[in-house]
Parts: sequence; C-alpha cells; structure tokens
Amino acid sequence: MIEVDHLTKRYGAITAVDDISFEVGKGEIVGFLGPNGAGKTTTMRVLTCFLPATEGTARIGGYDIFESPLEVKRRIGYLPELPPLYRDMRVHTYLKFIAKIKGVAPSEAEQRIDAVIAQCGLVDRVHQLIGQLSKGYRQRVGLAQAILHDPEVIIMDEPTSGLDPNQIIEVRQLIRELAHERTVILSTHILPEVEMTCNRVIIIHEGKIVAVDTPENLTADMRGTARFFVRVSGDVDVAAEAIARIEGVGSVVRSGHGLRVHWPADANLSTEVSARVVALGMGLVEMREEAMSLEETFHALTTQEES
Repeated sequence: MIEVDHLTKRYGAITAVDDISFEVGKGEIVGFLGPNGAGKTTTMRVLTCFLPATEGTARIGGYDIFESPLEVKRRIGYLPELPPLYRDMRVHTYLKFIAKIKGVAPSEAEQRIDAVIAQCGLVDRVHQLIGQLSKGYRQRVGLAQAILHDPEVIIMDEPTSGLDPNQIIEVRQLIRELAHERTVILSTHILPEVEMTCNRVIIIHEGKIVAVDTPENLTADMRGTARFFVRVSGDVDVAAEAIARIEGVGSVVRSGHGLRVHWPADANLSTEVSARVVALGMGLVEMREEAMSLEETFHALTTQEES
C-alpha cells in the first residue's frame, strides 16, 4: 500500500531525510519513531504531498507522489500534530466544509459526517464552536477530518496529544479498528503506545532508518545479553558473590531484595545459577528472565552513534 523508494529531502545543506526505503502493507499499523529532528514529520509531509522530495519517490496505493499527487491525496487521511481547524466554525459545519474539500459526494456527506462523529466521540459536541472545545476534543475533530473521506491510508502525527487517559484508550482502539481495511502510520513519542498499538516499528535517526521490525523482534535483536532477576531465601550478598564466580556470568547487581544477573544471550546459565544457590544451602525463591524494553531499544539505536 505504501512504497518508499530511496527518499531524500534536503533543506539547503541540511539533509532532513537521507535515502530511506520501506514498505507498509494493507491493514498494518506501523509506528514511526525517532528523536526530535530525526526526519519523521518531514517524511510524513513528503508522503502526503505537502512537501516535494529532493530525490527518490514514494507510491501510495500504486500512485506516485510526483506523477499523481491528487490521486495520492484522495487516498490519504492526514492528522498533523496541530490539526487544521477553523476555531470559529462549529464541529458539524467544519466537517461539512471538509467533506466538500475532500470531494465526498453530497449524497454521502451526511452519512460520513455522522459516522466519524460517532467514531471520534463527538456526538455531544457536534454543535459547539471548535474554539470552545478542550485540546482533547479538538484533537478528536482533527481525527474526524482525517478519516472523513474514508481513506485507504491514514497518517497520524502524535494522535493522542492532549488527551486524557480514557480518551487515549479510546483513540488507540479506534486506530486498531481503522486498520482492519486500511494502512496506518503512527508517529509518536509515547513508546508504550507503539507497543500496544503497532504491528511493526520503523526507527529513524538523523534522517536514516536504523531499524524496521516488530516491537518484539527489535527488543530481542538488541538484547545481546540475557538478563535474569534472582531472589533467594538467604544472604543476598553471599549469593551474589557465589553467582559472580560462575564462568560466563557477566555481572551481578543487587536490586532490592534480589539480584540482576547478566550473561551472554547465547549461553544458558540458569541451571548453574540455581545449583550454586542450592549448594549454599539457600532456597531459590524466584528466577525469571527480564526482556529489554522498547524504550531501552529506542535509546540504544538513537544514541549509539554519539556514544
């Protein structure tokens, strides 16, 4: 559904997006992650034909962003970080105006407006001035305009910005529902949101893609060291000293009433650790592996060059 082919965008001597390529299939929800200034928003603006690329190209539903920009726009719903709202218009009037701009057939406009109002939780605000709405409700109106023309591809930049916890849960559910027949690219700084919503993750750093995979695979690939939490029924310091002497153990760190033990990912030292604890006359209360979080993976991938 989305094909990005060696896309580059420069602003004078500054390269904001540097020769990136990726594909997103129909029905996928893809998280587009990166630190500030990494090139996320620039990429989205190029895909939506808001900005021209310097080199390379992209295709949306088979249509090239250079050759067929109007066809591309018909197939995309875009929610920028600051939604394009007219605050002196009422919600229903604004959506009716957007329906005309986006070419929704007059015979279908009211049906589509009613549908997105219900989907975005705006039934009680439909006749209110947009300028009188809270930031969270304005975000909902922005989402409603993005999906009003029933696009095949939805691109969202920080879609839950300004929402309260209950609204965030509702928007996440809506995003998952939208992806049943559509493709969704979601840019966000909220990493738990990506883990709970996205099928795949694209991480961009300094204009280059540094990783593309599922959240689970990314954390597994980055974890060159196995990490176990061990809790014993005895002197924790004595257990730490004994475990540290096991060949292959990298480090043993006291953590509360337990220990965090590290060894190479391709080794399996759990049996040796449990045997050493038993040999000390202690009980092994708990031993569990701790996975690397997406936050740790993101930090590692976007700081490794500096370090």
